[in-house]
Formats: sequence, C-alpha cells, structure tokens
Amino acid sequence: MGRRRTAVLISGRGSNLQALLDATRAPDHPAEIVRVISNRAGAFGLERAAQAGVATSVVAHRDYPDRPSFERALQERLLADGVELVCLAGFMRVLTPYFVDAWRDRLINIHPSLLPAFPGLDTHARALAAGVRFTGCTVHFVRTEVDLGPIIVQAAVPVLEGDDPERLAARVLEAEHRCYPIGLRLVAGGQARIEGERVVIAGGAHPPGITIHPDL
Repeated sequence: MGRRRTAVLISGRGSNLQALLDATRAPDHPAEIVRVISNRAGAFGLERAAQAGVATSVVAHRDYPDRPSFERALQERLLADGVELVCLAGFMRVLTPYFVDAWRDRLINIHPSLLPAFPGLDTHARALAAGVRFTGCTVHFVRTEVDLGPIIVQAAVPVLEGDDPERLAARVLEAEHRCYPIGLRLVAGGQARIEGERVVIAGGAHPPGITIHPDL
C-alpha cells in the first residue's frame, strides 16, 4: 500500500503540524502530507509547511457567506490534491455534518484533554478547577458532535502542585506532539479500525495509551 495522501487543516502557529511534518519525513511513515490549508492568511503554520516543502493554501472563512460554501471550497481543494486523510491541528472552525460525513473515518483531530472529560474550550482551567490528578490529550476520529468520536491514542499527563493553566497546557502540548504522529501512523497504516464506535488496534483490543513523566 502506498503512502496515504494527507492534508492538515490549521488556524494558527502549527506546533502539532510541525510534529506531523517531522514524523512523516521518515520514509517508512505510511502518511505523506501533501497540503496544509489555513483559514487564516497569517497563520505561522503556513511558514512551517513551506519550510518543509509542503504545498499550502489559504481558504479564508471570512471570504464566504456561510459555513457550507466555505466547506465546499475546502472540499474542492482537498479533492483536487487527491487527499485521502485529513488531520485537524488547531483548526478553529466547527465543521458541519456535510464535511464531517464526507470524510467519515478519514478525519482525525487532537484535543487537549482525556476525552470524554473536558470537551470544548478552556480544558486546562477546567481540569484544575475539577481537581483531577491526571489530564492529557486524545487523538480521535471526528464526528458531528464536537470533541466526540472513536479514540485512537491518549496520553496521560500528571497535574502537579502549583500548576496554572499555562504550565499545564505546556506539559500537555508535549504529549500532543508525541501522540498525534502515532495516531496518524495507526490510521494511515490501516492498523486502527472502527468496530461500532470504538477503535481496535491490530494486535490489541484497545487503543494505545502513553503516560508522560512529570518532568516534561
């Protein structure tokens, strides 16, 4: 099986994009990033992609009268590139069922919590307010419900004494940079399959998990 043609959708600085770009440089990685698309022209992630020799596009949501027309433009760009998989990496737009269903089981995202805990925004402040001892990140298939969908990979990160949202976010981000390339490899390589609404990994019954050492 050839490398799966992959696009990454971003809105900002693209640190998770960089982790994916670095990982897919390996010749044995089953994904090849062929396009990075931002809905914001000034996103630093576009520069990261250009430095890696990956084609970029801006599809600015403000140029379209509504979400469906914006998503049709995204879809046209992806189909023109022969894209097979789509990764969301800090893409700050809620996608409609039209787009999500068109890419069902081929659209993945990373979220900065151990889903199903703390979906949505302000995850780190909410984790601290709840007094949890561990938080983390989740790579998952996208469904129409925000931050839900079959879980591919998770990483657990300890909450330390004296943490504030910024310190905790930085520790979780380190975990994200490790998890997302693993999740993409599993999906692109055909090792992650969905049974019902659960992911089964070839050779094991459950998605893999990673525990991040407190010193990170």
